[in-house]
Amino acid sequence: MRRTITVIGGGLAGSEAAYQLAVRGIGVRLIEMRPSPQAPAHHTGLLGELVCSNSLKSDDPDTAAGMLKRELDALGSVVLACARATAVAAGGALAVDRSAFAALLTQLVTARPEIELVRAEAMELPPGEVILATGPLTSAGLEPALRDLAGEDRLAFYDAAAPIVDAATIDHSVCFAQSRYDKGGGADYLNCPMDREQYEAFIGALTSAARVTAKEFESADLFYACQPAEEVARRGLDAPRFGAMKPVGLTDPRTGRRPWAVVQLRPENREHTAYNLVGFQTNLTFPEQARVFRMIPGLGSAEFLRYGVMHRNTFVDAPRLLTPDLAVRGCPRVRIAGQLSGTEGYLEATAGGLVAALGFVANGTVPVQLPAETALGALLGYATGPETRPYQPMHVNMGLMPPLTPPARGKRERYAAYAARAAAAMSGWLESRPDLDVERVRALLASEATQ
Repeated sequence: MRRTITVIGGGLAGSEAAYQLAVRGIGVRLIEMRPSPQAPAHHTGLLGELVCSNSLKSDDPDTAAGMLKRELDALGSVVLACARATAVAAGGALAVDRSAFAALLTQLVTARPEIELVRAEAMELPPGEVILATGPLTSAGLEPALRDLAGEDRLAFYDAAAPIVDAATIDHSVCFAQSRYDKGGGADYLNCPMDREQYEAFIGALTSAARVTAKEFESADLFYACQPAEEVARRGLDAPRFGAMKPVGLTDPRTGRRPWAVVQLRPENREHTAYNLVGFQTNLTFPEQARVFRMIPGLGSAEFLRYGVMHRNTFVDAPRLLTPDLAVRGCPRVRIAGQLSGTEGYLEATAGGLVAALGFVANGTVPVQLPAETALGALLGYATGPETRPYQPMHVNMGLMPPLTPPARGKRERYAAYAARAAAAMSGWLESRPDLDVERVRALLASEATQ
């Protein structure tokens, strides 16, 4: 009897996983509930329907998004092959004709004789090997099974994330390292000090900035659990100063006094290459976040690795729940991929589906763990690293990369060095994994996606 794996969800991650398994001769039962019932954000029954932008971000190989594309090309991604075959002009970005893209992906996936497409809403976790790729709007019918699998304390139904900035763009002549009352490590945080005038100007900009209008399905339980920074500020001018921006226990070394208020930055990783704005989960639009948060002393030239978001988003606490190849700890017959694992972005979700599939292809022999120097390895290392806490969804970015040795001077040189190192690491890793049969899949895609 042929081995069969159930893939739940026909989005980017699920479609990628199904194809990768099928081209290696593994049977797939792909369960997708659309078009009936229809998911809140979707309009068709096509696999891999893009519900937001039609852009898959930069194709420049010296960017994190471009690095990820090169790695997906090297791994033989069907989603990326379809994107390149249906691309539209978009400057340096890879953008697609979304209808043509979804149609081609549906065609290539459903043409595989190993794949049985089941149009039904999954209501339980089936027996046998399973890849869960149900996305950020997992249906209510499957939620009880997901709760049982992940545990109540390992599952979130909303995304309330603060912005993250590139450490290399923080002005350390303004910010100072200190924990309140020198607790813990004594210098676990960077502090951006404000005087009274700076604080009041910042609060005025924060409360008057343009916000994202939430859709009904995104806002049901959001604000009860985690108030955005701008809503806290609307309670009163001093409300943030007695909350996330309280200056107690801190001394600005430039003045020898306690600041009027501070914004604290917490490291996102052990290497301290990225910092989170503590307490600044927000519903501001991305352009407004850039404008307002650059008013913070020390962040005037900050580059944002991730903007803050607040929306309906089902995801698991991957660092506590998943192994590096996305298997559920204690239940390895199940893997979780795509946005459900907490990776943000079209191709990040795609990559998760691919890695989950390769984990089953390897079949427990040698774990599928990409080098940390690659964009995908760095992303999954962050997502499944036990030291990542608290966990919030993340897209691929340079702040996740291990530091360069020796350091490169200048942003352009640094990014080019990251890209060269990643390409070499991916090439070496693929040479070490002939068992994954990647070269044959790439050759097959080269003919299929362009026919």
